[in-house]
Amino acid sequence: MGWLWAIIVGLVLGLIAKAILPGKQHLPLWMTTVLGMIGAIVGNSMAAGFGIDETRGVDWGRHALQLVVAVVLVFAGDYLYKMVKGTQTT
Repeated sequence: MGWLWAIIVGLVLGLIAKAILPGKQHLPLWMTTVLGMIGAIVGNSMAAGFGIDETRGVDWGRHALQLVVAVVLVFAGDYLYKMVKGTQTT
């Protein structure tokens, strides 16, 4: 069940990150989901490092860190994806 939640959270974070970024992103949905999952994992680790991973109520700080990391990863992933796709000849 943990993997299912990781995929769902990754998908949601990746889609929110794509919505926040200006312009059109060219990443496929599966890559957006993977980058969102990685953003959630890294954001959780950062929250634990800052001591805000376990708070009363909703962990807004943890969620904000997850989203920020997901936005950065989707931005970098889209840039790299366009670079790789642009260098391929068809």
